[in-house]
Formats: sequence, C-alpha cells, structure tokens
Amino acid sequence: MTLHPLVLLSPHDSQSIDSAFGEDGHVRAVEGAGWAVARAIRARYAPCKTVVVCGPGFNGADGYVAARWLEVWGWSVVVLAVAAPKKDSLVEVIARSWRGRTFSEDGGRIANADLVVDAVFGAGLSRPLSDGLSHILRQANRLVAIDVPSGVCGETGRLLGSVKKAELTISFIRPRPAHFLEPAKALCGEIVCADIGLPADAVNEVKPRVFLNEPGLWLLPVADRGDHKYSRGVVSICGADKMTGAVRIAAQAARSSGAGLVRILGGDVALYRHSEPGLIVDDVPIGEAVKDSRRQVWLCGPGLSNAEVEAYLPQLISAGKTILADAGALGTGAEAVEALRGVSVITPHMGEFRRLFGALAESPRIEAARQAAQCVGAVVVLKGSDTIIAAPDGRVAINQHASPALATAGSGDTLAGIVSALLAGGMPAWEASCAAVWLHGDAGIAAASEYGGWPVVEALEKGLGRARQRAEKHQNAKNYKNLPFARL
Repeated sequence: MTLHPLVLLSPHDSQSIDSAFGEDGHVRAVEGAGWAVARAIRARYAPCKTVVVCGPGFNGADGYVAARWLEVWGWSVVVLAVAAPKKDSLVEVIARSWRGRTFSEDGGRIANADLVVDAVFGAGLSRPLSDGLSHILRQANRLVAIDVPSGVCGETGRLLGSVKKAELTISFIRPRPAHFLEPAKALCGEIVCADIGLPADAVNEVKPRVFLNEPGLWLLPVADRGDHKYSRGVVSICGADKMTGAVRIAAQAARSSGAGLVRILGGDVALYRHSEPGLIVDDVPIGEAVKDSRRQVWLCGPGLSNAEVEAYLPQLISAGKTILADAGALGTGAEAVEALRGVSVITPHMGEFRRLFGALAESPRIEAARQAAQCVGAVVVLKGSDTIIAAPDGRVAINQHASPALATAGSGDTLAGIVSALLAGGMPAWEASCAAVWLHGDAGIAAASEYGGWPVVEALEKGLGRARQRAEKHQNAKNYKNLPFARL
C-alpha cells in the first residue's frame, strides 16, 4: 500500500507518520530531511553567507542537519538558535551534531546574510508568531523555508502573524494544504517536496482527507465505440425568462464538455429555440419533464429569479433527481440552506456562500467548505483562486489549475455546465466536481493564451474539448510530471 501522490498532508497526518517512525526512524527521517534541504538549496544558490534559524522542535532539527551539510560543502554557515531544544530530547541530540558556530541573539547577522533558512516552526503551528521572531525573520534578504514559512498554519493557509515571504519552501513526503491555499500560497515561493522514506506502517496510520486536484484523483469516462447520446448522459437545464444568457452559456459548456444531449425547459422558449441548433428546448410542465427516466441530471439556478427557482427546485428534489444548484438557487440564510437539502452539488462564490452560511464564511475556507458540505449533505464547490471542492464525507480537494482569465461574468455558468455534463456521464458528485473545476481551469488557461489574457466567457467553451483530451492523457500517467511542485 502506498500514499496517493496527490495527498496533501495535514499536521494531524504528519503526527500520525511521526508516531510510526520510532526513535531510530526519527533520526533517519531528520537526517534525510536535513540533507534534502541542503541539496535543494545547493541546487538553486551559489555558496554564500548563510544563517540557519532553528526552533526547538523537529523543524529546527532539520535545520541543524542542513547547516551541517552546507558547511561540509564549503558554505559559510552559522546557526541562530531562537529557542533551545528540550533537554535530553532527540532534537537536542541532533542539535549537538552541529559543530559550527551557534548564536542565541541575532546581532545583525540576519540582515547581513546572503541567505536565511527558516527552520523555526513547521506546518503544525497553531499559536500566533511572536512579534520578536517575526521581526528577526523579516530582516532576511532572501529566505528559504522548511515545511512552511514560520507563522503559516499548515492546515488552513491562514497567517498567524506577520510572515516573511520565502523564495523556496521545502517539504517532505507530500506537500501541505497551506502550500496551495491563500494567503499562504503567495508566501511559499517555489515548492519542493522531498521523499525521505515512509515506513509501511506509517501509510496505514495516515487517513488522508485533503488532496491536490489533478487528473488521477479522478478518472474521466473515455469515448467508446458503443457510445450513444443517452449513454453519454442527458443534462436538463431550468430555463430563465429574463437572464437567458446564463442558461445558454451553461448549456454550451455542458455540450462542449461531453454531454450527449442538453435540454432547456421553460423560460423564454422562443429565444432558446432560435439559439444554438444542437439544443432541445421543451415547453412542458416541470412535473411532466421529471417523469422521463433518461433526464436524471438537472442544473437549476443560472439566470433564475426566486420565483422561478421555487417553481423548479422543490419538484426536482421531490422527484429524486441529481441536481446542481447554482446562482439563483443559492438564497439567503437558514431557510435557503434547508431548501437545498436533496441537491447533489452547490457551486457558490464567496459572496453567495456568505449569504447562505453567514458566520461560517469567516472560518478558514477549507474548513468552511467542509462544514457546509456536511450541513447541506451535498458537494460544495467554493469558487475562488484556490477553489475548494468539499464532500459531505470530509474529503477536500484544492484546485491550482486555473487562470485569472476566469474572472469574467458567466464563468461560473460555464463551470456549472461542465459539472452537470460529468454528472450525466456517470461520475460521482465529488469526482465530477473536481474534474469539472480542473477542466474549467484548463480552458481558462488556453483562452488566456489565445486572447492575450483577457478572453470573454464565450471563449471558454471552445477549449473544453482539448481540456478533456489533456485530462484523459494525464489521468492514467504513472509519473505525475505536471504537478505544481518540484520533487527531490
């Protein structure tokens, strides 16, 4: 059994791994981690005047070992021990293996150094960073961090004080959630993840719940000679009478990302019938439409008024359909949350999330999305630069594959259409949502490249076929080469 390549290790996961190492294993792990830090630094910087700032825990131990290796390789290195290790601890034993110069006061050394290695606190920090330590680290001209920059909460990406930006952050075994969550992401610089060996027992101890959203976390259905439009799935969209553009954008996205058939029910039927010829437009009561067993997946919300949502959504829920609720279907407060029970996926941006869940929006995004998913009993796609996809069972994926070009009106409707198409194709709700977010991001990257960084929303649908092709190519890869971090 191995740890999935896309796992992101929480502090709790790291503690579980530590408990499986044993004392001898801990020594080997720290030696391996410190050597990896030194190697990563040596590969990116020329020998220079370096200060390694060490804390009292295992992050500090990694720093002592890194300092030792850099000195062996001819670097000018000193250690600034901002806190002493616990007496007779394993960290103290490792610290004693460092024979070079050690200081307990800065004395201007940080400001005069060419490079500073932050080995003070790792991802498990839960208390605020002291002003004094923050001031010391902020004197650095160039900073390399071990695990995360000191002051970053490794699980949520929140800052626990004034944090100095690192040029390079070196982590071990797997990255941390904070490496890909704002605001911490912007402070981590280049991410390097080093393999320091993982005992077989440790894999059994880890129960990962957080993942990086990339192909391989999910598998898209691939085209088969026996496919037909109904096997690829039918997407039904609740039509709007006024804001018809949102419905049409979602419909085109669903068609472009693999749906076998897309139907619009109600709304401005005449306009829809004069739009894209590949759409089927229905003018029948919702109660009649839900009787069609082939129409299992419904998108409800884009362009809809409150009255239109009330006409559609309760009947869809009552009929047991697979529903994606977006935009107009995401109301305000506890009553709106209650009205969503029975849907499969909701896709709020932060403004919609705040209206729905109130004070929960003030929690770290990863925790807010997870709690909301459990509350509603549906997958929550909390949109943003670090879109979070949370399942009711606690699984969370963090997406990095995206572009600022997606910040345009209608982009969310495009995403809703993609999710709906993948649901109709038979993917489970969480996997469909994760895959759709990645495809949406890939189409945004392609559109930004083609349109000078400023595409209109209609450009996104044009890239969805290629995006799906790229995802299908990468989802079965064994080497995971295209990840947003380097390996060591």
